Amino acid sequence: MSQPLYIFDLDETLIAADSAMLWHQFLVEKGIITDSNFLAEDKRLMSLYSAGKLDMPEYLNFAMAPLAYLTKQQVDCLVDECVEKYIMPMVFPQAQQLLAQLKQDKITTVLISATVSFIVKKVAIKLGIEHAMGIDMQIEDSCYTANILGVASYRDGKVIRLQSWLAEQTEVYSDSYFYTDSINDLPLCLFSQYPHVVNPCPQLALHAQVQNWPQLIWK
Repeated sequence: MSQPLYIFDLDETLIAADSAMLWHQFLVEKGIITDSNFLAEDKRLMSLYSAGKLDMPEYLNFAMAPLAYLTKQQVDCLVDECVEKYIMPMVFPQAQQLLAQLKQDKITTVLISATVSFIVKKVAIKLGIEHAMGIDMQIEDSCYTANILGVASYRDGKVIRLQSWLAEQTEVYSDSYFYTDSINDLPLCLFSQYPHVVNPCPQLALHAQVQNWPQLIWK
């Protein structure tokens, strides 16, 4: 018997912010990022992401550079603190209600994000989402590098990653419900049976209007 599958984007979908930007603000406050121009450059790159024009390897070289001298263990401890103090307070109440209902109904949930997986996986645990995929970074000498491991969960890469995951499952999933805000996720919207757009960017809102996809306003 086949089961429904609920898939979620993270940033600006389940939370009212971008988790990577919150992480960078946290690292500035911790004194780990000391470049006074870092957050301005981060904002510039994120505006390219919003427009669907971000070069992901270039962004990751920038974003991972401050972590070059920290061990994986040190980074993971910092992520725990950041998720607790900065990211979880930004979760939309509507997202919490939906996730709680899905958990009660024993429906499988997946979080798939273009944020690095060491953040995404910790957020998924806090949200009670069973499966999580982010951009996996190669580890060398017990440190995270800026090199992507496997396929990046970004744009078409999200569909590839989800298909790989589905192929590994013993369960058969008939209908997939996908929630996102971003034009970057159009490939996964078209792949899923029931796309839902949450506070969509203007480009995605136009597609939703044409395709008659549900448009949700979460606050």
